Amino acid sequence: MNAPPRTPQVTVLMPCLNEAETLEKCIRKAQLGLERSGVTGEILVADNGSTDGSQKLAEDSGARVVRISDRGYGSALRGGIEAAQGKWIVMGDADDSYDFSEIRPFVEKMAAGFDLVMGCRMPRGGGTIMPGAMPWKHKWIGNPILSFIGRLFFKCPAQDFHCGLRGFSKEAAVRMNLMTAGMEFASEMVIKANLKQMKIAEVPITLYRDGRSRPPHLRSWRDGWRHLRFMLIYSPRWLFLIPGLLVALFSGLLATALYFSSIHIGKVTLDTGTMMLAAMGLVAGTQMFAQAISAKIFAIGAGLLPEDPRFSTLFRFFNLEKGIVLGALFLIVGVCFVGQSTLMWKSHDFGELSYPENMRNIIAGGTCMVFAIQVISFSFFLSVLGLQTIRIPPHQIS
Repeated sequence: MNAPPRTPQVTVLMPCLNEAETLEKCIRKAQLGLERSGVTGEILVADNGSTDGSQKLAEDSGARVVRISDRGYGSALRGGIEAAQGKWIVMGDADDSYDFSEIRPFVEKMAAGFDLVMGCRMPRGGGTIMPGAMPWKHKWIGNPILSFIGRLFFKCPAQDFHCGLRGFSKEAAVRMNLMTAGMEFASEMVIKANLKQMKIAEVPITLYRDGRSRPPHLRSWRDGWRHLRFMLIYSPRWLFLIPGLLVALFSGLLATALYFSSIHIGKVTLDTGTMMLAAMGLVAGTQMFAQAISAKIFAIGAGLLPEDPRFSTLFRFFNLEKGIVLGALFLIVGVCFVGQSTLMWKSHDFGELSYPENMRNIIAGGTCMVFAIQVISFSFFLSVLGLQTIRIPPHQIS
């Protein structure tokens, strides 16, 4: 009687879209890599609609094929992860740019308890890029910039944020709740692993020139923008908060200085026109600050970002009633400025009035009244979001 097949420890997952030229070679290398790692394993090809016979080639080479109808790099990998039988998954492109026979370091790191193990192609992380393996704009512009942004925004320890060869436990993939369909899937995985405080390791690898005669599926500028856009969306701090605070601080200081007097810089004089622009910058900056708070709370409620205890503290300190009072104070100050300007206008029999002092009062008063509307409306909006998102007693956010 034949013994039942053992559950594989490792699934080597390859997304595939017309990779007949290189798929068999990748599968053979993956089989050797599993043997060298001393683990039971399977090779799973997530086919995304190949028309060149890749599916049959994979099956004839000993791989299991799962057909993914939804198109896209992320869709193929998500479908493959769901179908994987292994406790651990090693994913990589099927274009022969990665050597699957050298996956042992990934397996060892995962066995040591790391949730996500990133490959590093870049020399600064010990990796190697063979001649012709990576376009210069990826090597010197795209990858370094996006990796730097990833480390800055999310404190990711990886030197190579977008390496396609990586390993992770299936349990970790479930916790990440990966959702994207395109190339930004690579960013989503690293970002969510960081946000969920998973253990991340990096191992140096060699990137080889791929073995395909056709152009790659990757579109440099389009997919680079999709990665950057995704990182910005997942970081309201850098998308809204920090730019908003900088704009508001600079504009507020400039507008305040110009209220008391014009500023002379050489032959250039800054006066009420500049004060008006500065006031607009102040309003825009504070609006971005409000958007940062709103986006963070919405993302927490939608499960895109982990809960943040600081926001419970925010709601305990700043509730709807305090917002209304603060807005009312701004409104009173604004009315006072506008009232002073009106009295000055009255003293000129409501005729033409172009004194800078009058314009300064109008600008200051108008800005304060706009602030009043912003603060009150934002307080109501924040209360609505808080009722849906922050798990604190309702009376504290009423």
